[in-house]
Amino acid sequence: MSKRILLVDDEVDFTTSLSRLLLVRGYEVEAVNNGNAALRLLGEAPFDAVVLDLKMPGMDGITTLDEIQQLGLFTQTIILTGYGTEETAERARKMGAHDFLSKPMDIEVLLESIESAVHKKSRIERKTDLDQLIRS
Repeated sequence: MSKRILLVDDEVDFTTSLSRLLLVRGYEVEAVNNGNAALRLLGEAPFDAVVLDLKMPGMDGITTLDEIQQLGLFTQTIILTGYGTEETAERARKMGAHDFLSKPMDIEVLLESIESAVHKKSRIERKTDLDQLIRS
């Protein structure tokens, strides 16, 4: 099964470049430029990971992260921003973010974080399935 990644960033050049890189590496990628569009897509189809910018027009990244968490999905969220602080990073982690990375970053670090997020989602799903099987 293909690993599905949702990119949420208002910088179109960035999402286009990252989408191409992820596609070459075998990921299925969707990109949107705001939090509302991200939530709409998450409601329509499952994603393994979301790469989410903090500073966007409309709904900001922290609010979007909160909304994603409220959906109750196993999707892992990676915050990627040029405007992060330690306080924001800590807040995002407490809210359930898988990782918090600052732009500019080494692309390999981002790719490792995405792969880690995909594996974490898979482990959580397997554990949940096993727990449900045991309870049946």
